[in-house]
Amino acid sequence: MRFPAYILLLIILLCSSCAEDPDENIDSRTVFRYNESAGISSLDPSFARNVENIWAINQLFNGLVQMDDELNIIPSIASSWDISEDGMVYTFHLRSDVYFHDHELFPEGEGRKVIAEDFVHSLFRIVNPEVTSPGAWIFNNLDKSKDLGFKALDDSTFQIYLKQPFPPFLGLLTTQYCSVIPHEIVEHYGRDFRNHPVGTGPFKFKMWKEGVQLIFVKNDNYFEKTPEGESLPYLDAVSISFLSEKQVVFLEFVKGDLDFISGLDEMPIDEVLSHTGELNPKYEGKFILESRPYLKTDYLGILVDKESALVKASPLSNKLVRQAMNYGIDRVKMITYLRKNVGTAAHAGIIPRGMPSYDTSIVKGYKYDPDKAKELLIEAGYGGSVTMPSIEISTSSDYLDMCEFIQHQLGEIGFNITIDVKAAVTLRELVATSRIVLFRKNWLADYPDAENYLALFYSKNFAPIGPNYTHFKNDEYDALYETAQLETDDTARYKIYQQMDQLIIDEAPIVPLYYDQSIRLIQNNISGLKSNPMNLLNLKKVRKLSQ
Repeated sequence: MRFPAYILLLIILLCSSCAEDPDENIDSRTVFRYNESAGISSLDPSFARNVENIWAINQLFNGLVQMDDELNIIPSIASSWDISEDGMVYTFHLRSDVYFHDHELFPEGEGRKVIAEDFVHSLFRIVNPEVTSPGAWIFNNLDKSKDLGFKALDDSTFQIYLKQPFPPFLGLLTTQYCSVIPHEIVEHYGRDFRNHPVGTGPFKFKMWKEGVQLIFVKNDNYFEKTPEGESLPYLDAVSISFLSEKQVVFLEFVKGDLDFISGLDEMPIDEVLSHTGELNPKYEGKFILESRPYLKTDYLGILVDKESALVKASPLSNKLVRQAMNYGIDRVKMITYLRKNVGTAAHAGIIPRGMPSYDTSIVKGYKYDPDKAKELLIEAGYGGSVTMPSIEISTSSDYLDMCEFIQHQLGEIGFNITIDVKAAVTLRELVATSRIVLFRKNWLADYPDAENYLALFYSKNFAPIGPNYTHFKNDEYDALYETAQLETDDTARYKIYQQMDQLIIDEAPIVPLYYDQSIRLIQNNISGLKSNPMNLLNLKKVRKLSQ
């Protein structure tokens, strides 16, 4: 059960380490509350793998650089940086006023100043095989022959060495994996650092009753300020609950016990949205609805590994069948009726709307054309008296209605589709180990460059080691991918990306379904809660007024 508000407030007051005015009005303390129905598995940045963990970790930690709401890379702990002419040495100049949160393991219990050597320890930990961080791929291009790839030149200067140029590298460093952590605290707690986090962020950890409540409180020594010189953050605390039923979550929001809810999975869509995707008129003036393009592509993945017995036995081993499947789904209708127009029908490739290289006039995807789909099936040998063997879509329960829609539409053109609903964790494992031919999946950008999506089809990234879940392999594609890695001119690189995206569309190892939109419902007394294409939750500039 979630703690009642008065108990939560008492906890915050008792836990707060800052000196307080005894006459301070308790009601003036501002607590931002949100729910995380999927749960949080770790507060250790090395395990910032999913949105749930990332949101929480982002309140506690900082890295060298960060993104603003328009995906520009801006300073964080590094006040500036230099990139060598060959693009392989990155030198970061650190601020001198950044301190870890106070902790009893530091001298006198006060926070310790962050120095360059802390980044050596923090980033090396990501690639340390003993840690098994899922973020180790970030440094696949690390030149370990030079000081293992990381070097502190002095307390305020930190260098990273790459084996070859990689233009999106700064974007990689904005991920929460690359947060700075205090080595002595990590060494003390070991694996339990996951629930004893110490960072430099705008909020600091106070309490976590797993599955019930997680509480952060304001870091009064936070280094960032507004352009006007105001100290951040404005909030006194953040409280995260873990309710699993969307109807209950929505009722908590309506009562004012939650300050925002995010995503269609967290809200009763028919209650909240009109058929056009606007806020239900009954809630106008009561709540704020925000939506913007979200760097996330939802798709059907198809295992195309020619060596797989599963693939050899499936009609989907034939490219014509995969193309017919792409033509056989009315994505506009699916978005309209199943998602209340939240999202954009995927009529291009894997690269989503919102990326600079997204261009439907250049990358020509599939639009609904059942006649064309039938022609392709006949060409593939499935016409007249020849019945297509059944094809199974594997999905989690969250997307059952979407898969049923796909099943019905494809059934009308000659497919025999069945649906297998699996637990999300089981589905992820089966997809990663290539034991499923057709699966519903999505890809959320780790960093704001289309390379992140195109890496899904590079042959050297085969799952389970890499993210190539379809086991797509194409020599032309691989050559373009490797060329793009060396291209430092953005315009030229984007053209290569578009060639690669078109090749994926033509070979059809996936069925792009839609490009997502972030959708947030926010209380009227909340300001400064900005949305962004990465759907990152950033609370350091949020204000909460009394209602």
